[in-house]
Amino acid sequence: MFRPAAIAFPFALWCCVPSERPADQERAPARARSAKPRPALPPLEITGDESGPAAPDLLPTLTAPFRDDFERAEVGDDYFATGDHFHIEQGRLCAQGAHNHPLWLRHRLPRNARIQVEAEAATGDGDIKLEAWGDGQAAASRIAYTDATSYLAIFGGWKNRYHVLARLDEHAPDRPELRLVPGASDPRQQPVVKGRRYRLKVERTDGRTVRFWVDDVELLSLSDPLPLQGTGHDHFAFNDWETPVCFDRLVVEPLPS
Repeated sequence: MFRPAAIAFPFALWCCVPSERPADQERAPARARSAKPRPALPPLEITGDESGPAAPDLLPTLTAPFRDDFERAEVGDDYFATGDHFHIEQGRLCAQGAHNHPLWLRHRLPRNARIQVEAEAATGDGDIKLEAWGDGQAAASRIAYTDATSYLAIFGGWKNRYHVLARLDEHAPDRPELRLVPGASDPRQQPVVKGRRYRLKVERTDGRTVRFWVDDVELLSLSDPLPLQGTGHDHFAFNDWETPVCFDRLVVEPLPS
């Protein structure tokens, strides 16, 4: 039985990274350093044409499962787009080059929820990305995504070198991560395979511990002493950096608090 990687945070750490890492730059192993807890970011107020799309109308918190098979021509009103990269293609939700401008589900997440979706990368670079418990309207304001409002589950990130579960800052030095090894026998360390369809799951059942699964294997977990929840932290999103990716068969299920 494989033992999932887990990090229980006695405090939250963060750092700023000036830009996306070049393809040939290796990332040093994460190191925990003493720091004051980083509070959750307040909800963004987006108004006017200069700030991008107008803020979405809030929808009620989910009390029953939400399902989407994307069998239609347009993305639709259940979602709020922070850019123009997401579209429907042959019954799937696809994107390329979104550069951390996510597509937010307008339905609100309760404190505890389970999110499941099928995902596929069209190249060997991997980089399949989901956000959970974010504000429903934010996007990256700079190249490095250090100002997210959510937890970020990244499958095969940084050109298929890491699986990551991060809080607010995908470059944080204390983020739970797995370094990937081509040909590894441990499925948790295997890179994303081009054209393979995976089943991703992100869930929180106890109000503070976020878990990230792929094909029924738990990759990473994050126990948060300052959990992201409530207004400003109650939405799910699809995201992408550069790799062409597609998603299908989304299920968002509210769980007991």
